[in-house]
Amino acid sequence: MTTPHTLLRSLPADLDPNRLPHHVAAIMDGNGRWAAQRHLPRVKGHQAGVDALKELLRCCKDWGIGALTVFAFSTENWGRPRYEVEFLMTLFEKVLHRELSELVEEGVRIRFVGALYLLPEALQQIIREAMAVTATNTGVQFTVGTNYGAREEIVQACRRLVEQARLGQLQPEEVDEKLIAQHLYTHELPDPDLLIRTSGESRLSNFLLWQMAYTEIYVADLMWPDFDRPAFHAALKSYQGRQRRFGKV
Repeated sequence: MTTPHTLLRSLPADLDPNRLPHHVAAIMDGNGRWAAQRHLPRVKGHQAGVDALKELLRCCKDWGIGALTVFAFSTENWGRPRYEVEFLMTLFEKVLHRELSELVEEGVRIRFVGALYLLPEALQQIIREAMAVTATNTGVQFTVGTNYGAREEIVQACRRLVEQARLGQLQPEEVDEKLIAQHLYTHELPDPDLLIRTSGESRLSNFLLWQMAYTEIYVADLMWPDFDRPAFHAALKSYQGRQRRFGKV
């Protein structure tokens, strides 16, 4: 039987391949509410969310989108119920162990950004392994914000610049936007062209605040586990219908 996913394996004809975003960011919101709507434990929503993320990553590969950055766990998420936090840490670890060989085979380069040193040691270890074995891959650049907060990222960048100045390696007049950007976690990537946030929420939630100064924002009413290829198609269609002037006429 033909499914919408099969039909959308290649780039839809109504999308211009020359006007696709180079870098897509996603706030994967609504896993818990998706589960609650189905009278399931919240953790089931997170498991379903992993499947949606895998499909989006494959879609980026199939449609020629070079970079995907997602918000997996924020610095504020430690305030969630302990059982849920522990489940998420274990889930991240299991998913990496299970999917790492496929990431290598698909040519994906995976990077984790955030205060990684505060994560459980077993998770830190598989993160280091995943980044090392995919470091030379040239496919989709897949960045995962884990224990990530944009304000903290900017604070850390400022501290590094202040330390350089203290050592006499930097003069105040040398500090500009380009230099600050070089000290952010995402310094190897272009700024996101498109941000997708699911579940109808329309805030940034401390995600890539510096990098998204001119990012186009697309809000989907779908919960994250329901965000599939047709939904991504709709987001890209909306993106291509906008005029990006970057403050100019």
